[in-house]
Amino acid sequence: MNVITTKTETVAAPAATPIPRPAPAPLPRASRIMPVIAQVMPPVIVLIGLVVLWEVLASGPNATLPPPSRVWKDAHDLIVDPFFDRGGLDKGLFWHLLASLQRVALGFTISAVVGVAVGMLIGTSQFAMRGLDPIFQVLRTVPPLAWLPLSLAAFREAQPSAIFVIFITAVWPVIINTAVGVRNVPQDYRNVAAVIQLRGIGYFWRIVMPAAAPYIFTGLRIGIGLSWLAIIAAEMLIGGVGIGFFVWDAWNSSNLSDIIVALIYVGIVGFFLDRLVALAGHLVTRGTSAS
Repeated sequence: MNVITTKTETVAAPAATPIPRPAPAPLPRASRIMPVIAQVMPPVIVLIGLVVLWEVLASGPNATLPPPSRVWKDAHDLIVDPFFDRGGLDKGLFWHLLASLQRVALGFTISAVVGVAVGMLIGTSQFAMRGLDPIFQVLRTVPPLAWLPLSLAAFREAQPSAIFVIFITAVWPVIINTAVGVRNVPQDYRNVAAVIQLRGIGYFWRIVMPAAAPYIFTGLRIGIGLSWLAIIAAEMLIGGVGIGFFVWDAWNSSNLSDIIVALIYVGIVGFFLDRLVALAGHLVTRGTSAS
């Protein structure tokens, strides 16, 4: 008897092919617009309400300030053409703002460099903190314009005097916040630096600076705001091209509408300066600094 043996072959089952998930449906246009509207509408509504209230209160017979309608009528040329230049001091608001911003940029840059360096010294050295902190606490309480006569006597020129006033106004918050940031470096960071034997310049750049950066940019934001305030007040006294002198000259000419327009420009520029420093801090600290 012949026995026939059937050999069974095992065939592997084909691998399961993953089923692609459908892409998420894009948000409806209304869903994307609503957050923007929620951010924009409240200030717009408040602004419209304030303008209407201003118009009502300033339209009375005993009103001392012009209403918005009269400001638009009196300062129409100044608003629609801020770039005119007729020579001398007869310039549009753009040129006055540009001159002021140039002074602020130079004075604020000097204050930022000096403030960060001195703040690092005070934050890392107990001797420097005990020696310099009381002096700085006294000097920072001196009003900015109180420095102007001394700076004019020292420099004999208006331009460097205005830059010095900006510097001496903005440097204190930078120093103080930098020192606080250095003293508040987390102990874990210090322990890591000790383990990897990180010292000197490497310790400052890789440990101290990243940890203190949010504090530094907080000081810089305060400093840029104080710089803008100081230059407006200083230019009222030193004269020349600048938004502060423009406001003072308009007051002497009884052009209240021009003053109001200039103040609006001053506020807008100050807002953008603050946002610019905040954006720089957000990028440098990767979102850890306050927006």
